[in-house]
Amino acid sequence: MILDTLACADRYAGLHPRFVQAFAFLRDTDLETLEPGRHPIDGDALFAIVEDGPGRTREEAKLECHRRYIDIQLVLEGIDEMGWAPVAACVDPATDYDAARDIRFFNDAPSSWIATPPGSFCLFFPGDAHAPLVSSGSVRKVVVKIALQES
Repeated sequence: MILDTLACADRYAGLHPRFVQAFAFLRDTDLETLEPGRHPIDGDALFAIVEDGPGRTREEAKLECHRRYIDIQLVLEGIDEMGWAPVAACVDPATDYDAARDIRFFNDAPSSWIATPPGSFCLFFPGDAHAPLVSSGSVRKVVVKIALQES
């Protein structure tokens, strides 16, 4: 898991071949004009999801993980207090892995909480379970999904 600002995103370019394109999209797109929902960047290999709505409580949030995608979750408005725990430490699954949606949920509590303000992002790898959209107010964010392998 990485927490940083978009201004410092270039330091992560070497971690995955699609990170340059993903961060270029986040910097060069007028994200405020994007409607909630899915936005293609490069097919299923790289796409963005805009979320805009009320936050939930820590108790309502479930840890989730992905196997096929890395998430870059950039907060645009509000503060998203994302929960985090290593997947290896999660021992109480709430669901089986859903391959079609690339997601699994856990009942485990996060081991830490990361208050992510506007202009900052959390980068979650498949080993990172995360509980997003925790806020006392509204949150607007864009999640860029990066396929681990070429599609």
